Amino acid sequence: MSLFESARFLTSAAQVNQLPPAGLPEIAFAGRSNAGKSTTINVLTRQGRLAFASKTPGRTQLVNFFNLSRKTGEGKKAGREDIAFLVDLPGYGYAQANENVKAQWGKMIEDYLHKSKQLKLVFLLIDIRHAPSENDRIMYDWIRRNGYDPIIIATKLDKINRSQIQKQIKLIRTTLQAGADTQIIPYSAQTKQGREEIYEILDGVLAAENPAQE
Repeated sequence: MSLFESARFLTSAAQVNQLPPAGLPEIAFAGRSNAGKSTTINVLTRQGRLAFASKTPGRTQLVNFFNLSRKTGEGKKAGREDIAFLVDLPGYGYAQANENVKAQWGKMIEDYLHKSKQLKLVFLLIDIRHAPSENDRIMYDWIRRNGYDPIIIATKLDKINRSQIQKQIKLIRTTLQAGADTQIIPYSAQTKQGREEIYEILDGVLAAENPAQE
């Protein structure tokens, strides 16, 4: 479990000037269109259809904002308080998208990373079965260049043998040219392995931004 207790969709933005007003801390999720980003968000928020997980990659073409909230008070005074935005960035790298669409997605993501005033943490999802793609490397570099140290969620852990895990983590780190300071979390949406580690990281951000929960 995590410090947030519920999540709900707030809004979608096609351009940076359509982003909701700054105020709450933002936690962003980035990844290729087939890396399992929507499924991961649904598992973490414990809501099966919060983020649209399509069988057709490349459907997430907007920056989607979700409110994370916690319960306040008891009995008749019980209520909900929004404590953060979870931000679902467009899935990149979909091969069948035309070049104009790919360029638009890339600009949207880079503009968001550069202009967001409340972004506290970026998770980058990479399929553990394969070496990171060129788009993954570009995204990792964008995130670092904008002043964030991304945490890698190595998805689809249940698709490989346990004996392959460390080899694939090393492959991801080497291909991204990531230093030892970049955290890589092996994760499976099916078995939930790695979920508690992600919750601990989320809770660290939420507690820092919402001291009453420490």
